[in-house]
Amino acid sequence: MDGQRIYALVWERFQLKNRHVFPCIERDVRVTFRHQVHFTDGVFGADNRLLRDVLVRADGARRARALVVVDDGLAQAQPSLVPLIEAWFEAQADAVELVCSPLRVEGGERVKNAYFHVSHVHEAVDRHHIDRHNYLLAVGGGALLDMVGLAAATAHRGVRHVRLPTTTLAQADSGVGVKNGINAFGKKNFVGTFAPPYAVINDFAFLDSLPDRDRRAGLSEAVKVACIRDVAFFEFMEQSVAKLARFDADAMRSVIHRSAELHLNHIANSGDPFEFGSARPLDFGHWSAHKLEPLSDYRIRHGEAVAIGVALDVIYSRNAGWLDGAAADRVLRLLEGLGFSLYANELHYADSKHDLVLLQGLEEFREHLGGQLTITLLKGIGAGFEVHEVTRGWVVAALEELRDRHRLRPAF
Repeated sequence: MDGQRIYALVWERFQLKNRHVFPCIERDVRVTFRHQVHFTDGVFGADNRLLRDVLVRADGARRARALVVVDDGLAQAQPSLVPLIEAWFEAQADAVELVCSPLRVEGGERVKNAYFHVSHVHEAVDRHHIDRHNYLLAVGGGALLDMVGLAAATAHRGVRHVRLPTTTLAQADSGVGVKNGINAFGKKNFVGTFAPPYAVINDFAFLDSLPDRDRRAGLSEAVKVACIRDVAFFEFMEQSVAKLARFDADAMRSVIHRSAELHLNHIANSGDPFEFGSARPLDFGHWSAHKLEPLSDYRIRHGEAVAIGVALDVIYSRNAGWLDGAAADRVLRLLEGLGFSLYANELHYADSKHDLVLLQGLEEFREHLGGQLTITLLKGIGAGFEVHEVTRGWVVAALEELRDRHRLRPAF
């Protein structure tokens, strides 16, 4: 009797004995990612080889091919940028091919409010035959990186994506993360993916032309990660607050580097980089920030909303008895010293039932991950912990305190 017949008989007997048992095959599938974040000055300078080294494959089998998307606002602020990019690729033509002139796409939160922009990038990927061994580069702020990252993760089920963040916020936080997405149904990042970029290149020179508002915004994310992870980093920012408030280059670079490192450490070592669980500690202060942004029609930018959200949760932590008053005041004073306003009228917007609209953010925050509500709060500076219930009366009390504190602050 041949092997095929023997197998058929064995399977038939198994089915007869186990009529109500359904077989299951299980395997653990492990995937390893290499996440690299580089720091430089003048990435498109004639003598800067960093980007070439990132793009050129070690085996030298063929030239690297790259499609570049540039934040149009940045291109307008720096008219020499697009010609500089083109000149850099021309000088590297022996190893790297720029498939077309850089695509200029609007930046800011508007770019995340419609799928059209993702489709626009997909069309360029198709037209220029960018495959999974080619590169899609994004040069811009966090919103542009989110949108282009989504396009990169979904074209051909994933092409190599290189991020070149150009704002403090993107260099210190979002640009080094593994999330991509756009907004939908009035909710932040409703449509998106988890897909680590092939590489991140933080070019400090991009920060020189930023308006003060954009240079400041990312500092709130540095305060956030220091509050939950690193008391020494928090103390460094306290000691450097005057320098940071005037955007001293050395102080800013130190903060961006350490903030990026702490975010990357969490991604690599937390055991849940793609947030399969219910917790996301790096979103300390974000449950309200994510609601506040659309409530303001994105007049309040992400970093500004995070500063308010961190202040809200710090006061809540103090009122709940977990954080001592002196520590809470240190956090609030640092945020204010950096130039952040810790109150916005949108915090007190009410719906037709006279309920605070902001509080809807709690359920939206829970729903985004599923499972039970999990909010990170503070037991001390550098010591975040998780809670699964929020007392709404205490949230309201914290909002009232932020409003009173704002009213008492002198106007400058």
